[in-house]
Parts: sequence; C-alpha cells; structure tokens
Amino acid sequence: MNKEVIKMNMYQKRKERKEKRKNNSEEKVIPSTSINWYPGHMVKAKREIKERIKIIDVIYECVDARMPSSSKLKGMDDILEAKPRILVMTKKDLCDLEETNKWVKYYEKKGYKVILLDLTNNDDYKKLIKLTNEVVKPIQEKRTEKGLKSKEIKIGVVGIPNVGKSTLINKLAGKRVANTGNKPGVTKQVNWLKTNSGFLLLDTPGILWPKIEDNTEALSLASTATIKMEILNMTDIGGYIITFFKNYYKDKLAEKYDIEISDDPNEIFADLAKKFNYFEKDGEIDYEKISNKVYNDLVSGMLKGVTFDRWKN
Repeated sequence: MNKEVIKMNMYQKRKERKEKRKNNSEEKVIPSTSINWYPGHMVKAKREIKERIKIIDVIYECVDARMPSSSKLKGMDDILEAKPRILVMTKKDLCDLEETNKWVKYYEKKGYKVILLDLTNNDDYKKLIKLTNEVVKPIQEKRTEKGLKSKEIKIGVVGIPNVGKSTLINKLAGKRVANTGNKPGVTKQVNWLKTNSGFLLLDTPGILWPKIEDNTEALSLASTATIKMEILNMTDIGGYIITFFKNYYKDKLAEKYDIEISDDPNEIFADLAKKFNYFEKDGEIDYEKISNKVYNDLVSGMLKGVTFDRWKN
C-alpha cells in the first residue's frame, strides 16, 4: 500500500481510538493484507463448469474493462483453454479507453479474441454476435463435413462477480432471464438460457480465486463492487479511490465534485466534507460517509473514465 493510503489509515485509526474511548469498547480489528473469499456456490460453480466444458462450444470470459488484469479469472486456464474463448471487456463506457486499449493489444498478441463492450449499447452487442458467429463457423463446418446437422451453439459465460455477465445474458436473450445488481454474488447457480441470436448460454456465478494476497488488487476489486465491501474497511476503499484519482485522474475528480484537488488525500477528504457537510457531531470529518459517497459514485458510473490496472510494458 502506498504512503498516501497508509496516511489515510492513520486517520482512521485515530478515529477508532477516539470511538474506543467514547464507547469504552474494544477497537475493531480490520484486515489489511490477504482476503479469503470463496463462498460455497463458487466452489460448486467451478466444479460444474469443469463438468460441462465438454459440451460447451465457446467461452465468453467477462472482465471489467477498468481492471483488464485484476478482474481476469485466475486458476481457470487449464479448464477454459480447451475451448475457443472470447475475452469480453465489459463496462467500456466506464473505463479509460486509452489505457484499456493497451491491455486489448496485449491479450490479442496472446491469441485472444477481444471485444470491448458497453453493456448499454446495442451496436456493441451486434459486434459481439458477429464475432461469435465468426468463431463458431469452423465448428459448424466440421459438423457439416461429418454429415451432422447444425446445432445450437452452447456458450459458457464465466467471470468474477459483478462484471456484467447477467446483464450481457439478459441483453442477448431480449428479456430478463438472469438476476442483476451492483453487488457481488447475485447469481448463485449454473443456468442454461436461450437467446434471440440462436445461442444457448450457460450463466454461471461469479468465481474468485480462494485468496487475494495483493492489497492493491483487493482494493481495486472492492472499489468496483467485485468483493463485498464488508470484507475491507470502507475508509480504506474510499482512501484508495480518492488517492488513485488524485494520481491519475485529478481533472475528473475536480470536475465531478467541483473542488480543488490537493496533492494530499486528507485535504481532499476535508474539501469533500465541506462540500457535502459530511461531519460528525463533534465536528470531525466523517471519513466513512465520504468514502461511501465516492464508492457509490464509482459503482453507479457517475464517477467514470478510470482504469485501475495501469499498463507496464
């Protein structure tokens, strides 16, 4: 964790010590390193994907365009690489396209078919359907050569929680057939769903690797509602978002909140407190309320144009 985020933690600890004295209760211990997050439905989903991979023709691997590396499935390549795979970078409208396109080129060089997708844009879905038909054409041609009839193309839709898998499926189906929401763990089981495009989609729960040891990666995932925000301290998440925007997207933060952006994240918190009158009863800055504000603005798409995974050549 960088020095600026650590500095924010010092403010949080001071606040907690004050609450301890006030409430005469034990200070809450907040983990700041590794995170264990592997609910039972994820274990089951991974097992079922492995079992059904034989009948799947194509894989849609969904990643968040704001985190082209951090949001990519880990520990699944041995299962997924057996099938043609399209890397669907969702939430294109929320990312920094210049930065994310560096990752697109990287994955294309590794042999992936990659598409950037705005989940609200019909033209992007048409491009995805066209790309899918190109990918499955050799599959159908092989069936024809063997004297077999064409069949419905079965597509497995996989990815970590809250990258837009269910929204993608609903759009392709032309109706709400999968539950959606701006929080992880909405889809709980594997489901086969038919689409208007003649595809049969396998909707799966979001899968995360059992342990996240990189704290920066964990904060990026938490900032985009991929892991439950209860797992990390909200002030840590808010401090990370503010510090990241200060370092890379200062103008966007200034425009969104109409404030001067200091080089000190704590001064940014102070300015936001004045802007929204976010103070506690004793006049102290309400860091948690400000953190919730910037978190919700980021998750809802009101604070956008950001790519957390910085390309390093």
